Amino acid sequence: MQKNNYITSFQSPSVTEFVHLRTLIGWGATDSDMASISLKNSLFHVVVRDETRLIGMARAVGDGAMYFYIQDVVVVPKYQQQGIGAILMNHIEDYLQSITKTGSTVGLLSAKGKESFYARYNYIERPNDSLGKGMCKFI
Repeated sequence: MQKNNYITSFQSPSVTEFVHLRTLIGWGATDSDMASISLKNSLFHVVVRDETRLIGMARAVGDGAMYFYIQDVVVVPKYQQQGIGAILMNHIEDYLQSITKTGSTVGLLSAKGKESFYARYNYIERPNDSLGKGMCKFI
């Protein structure tokens, strides 16, 4: 599939590409063995390439039934603000629509300042009137 001269596919990036992309956007070094297991255990992948170069990726993880989590929505900085994040999220949303049922929960952690991007896809911020603050733990 091609859009804006970029190539979109539903294959996992290589471990090397994944580790490099995460480092490039400032998320720090990632252990290759851990990255390999994480990629293999993902439910869904979408990547965008400029010819053969990985310039964006996103994936869904979870139990495949009740709980889903959007992870690693990442675009190379020099390619940001060109609609690549929207391409990634549109494919993630299509996947989720095809597999989720009433009662499923989809979560994500937004990078600071990117909340409005996810709000376009009907993700809500916490806390709100009915939900407490979301929490996480980094190891």
